[in-house]
Amino acid sequence: MLSEGVILDVAREAFTTIIITSAPALLVSLVIGLIISIFQTVTSIQEQTLTFVPKIIAVFLTLMLLGGWMLNKMADFMTKLWNNFSLYIG
Repeated sequence: MLSEGVILDVAREAFTTIIITSAPALLVSLVIGLIISIFQTVTSIQEQTLTFVPKIIAVFLTLMLLGGWMLNKMADFMTKLWNNFSLYIG
C-alpha cells in the first residue's frame, strides 16, 4: 500500500525540481523587467512594448546557457521516478 508519506515526498521533490529549474529564467526576466522599468521611469518613456523584446532575448539566452542543466535536472527526477515505480504501485 502506498503511504501518504511517499506521496508527499514525491510531490515535494516534484515541486522542488520545478522551482529550481524554472528559477534562472524567471529571475533573469524579473531583473531585466526591473532594469527596463527603472530606465522608463528615468527617461519618461512609457512604451508598454519596450520590455517584451529584451525579456524574450534574455530568457532565450538563459535557456540556451542553462538548458542542458535544466534538462539534466528534470531527467534525473524522471529517472528516479521510473526506477522507484514498483514502490509506487505496490
